[in-house]
Amino acid sequence: MGIRVFSFLVALLLLASPIVQVVRCQSEADVDATEVVERDDLGIVGDETQVFGYGTLSPASGVDTICLFPKNAAKLVPTGEVTEILVGMHNEGKSTLNVIAMYGSLHLPFDHHMLVQNLTMQEFFNASVPFSAQATFPYKFAASKFLQSGLFDLVGTIVYEIDQQRYQSVFYNGTIEVVETGGFLSIESVFLVTLGAALIGLFGLWAYGQIQRFSKKTKSMPKVEVGTRAADANMDEWLQGTAYAQSLSNKSKKKK
Repeated sequence: MGIRVFSFLVALLLLASPIVQVVRCQSEADVDATEVVERDDLGIVGDETQVFGYGTLSPASGVDTICLFPKNAAKLVPTGEVTEILVGMHNEGKSTLNVIAMYGSLHLPFDHHMLVQNLTMQEFFNASVPFSAQATFPYKFAASKFLQSGLFDLVGTIVYEIDQQRYQSVFYNGTIEVVETGGFLSIESVFLVTLGAALIGLFGLWAYGQIQRFSKKTKSMPKVEVGTRAADANMDEWLQGTAYAQSLSNKSKKKK
């Protein structure tokens, strides 16, 4: 028990940021098995921390399983809310198959030995699939409301019996994304929005400083006065020897 608690705490610390998805091991093909045969008396037992007692079982030959997240192609699992998976079974054997139970567990994507949460076990009563037939069964589970948002690996297993011999098959082994219930923004989204706002603010301050600096340079620039002395001197040289220049010379002498 102490090891599982320690593993759970380590998982929460390591999953504060997004983790690269691992390669899915199970096909995500659409569920074609829509025929349900004697699927009655669906029951759910235990809680989120239930320990399963089926032991290590092997899959039976001639039994194929596929699964589908209905109306949830992104495989988003809100914490504390029920998520449903449809599991299809195809019995190509020579005997009737009796479905006993389905259960699942959440693990860290980079290490399946790190168990994060045991999901609810769901038992079936009088649920059978005759040979050369198909059937679809729902599996409902809920991630803990205390679980940190992020990527986890979900391993879903179905236990069944053929000729009083028990078998089990993994119907899903892939990555899901756990999100906060009703949360508008995830922690990563809040961080990105905050970072973007900070960068925009810094750019605005830099642009304002540049405008202020340019404005100060414009105000401090000395005014250049255009003098008329050089123009007068050039005008005098150009008028030398003309009648206008002589009249100006006579007027200046009379004033004296």
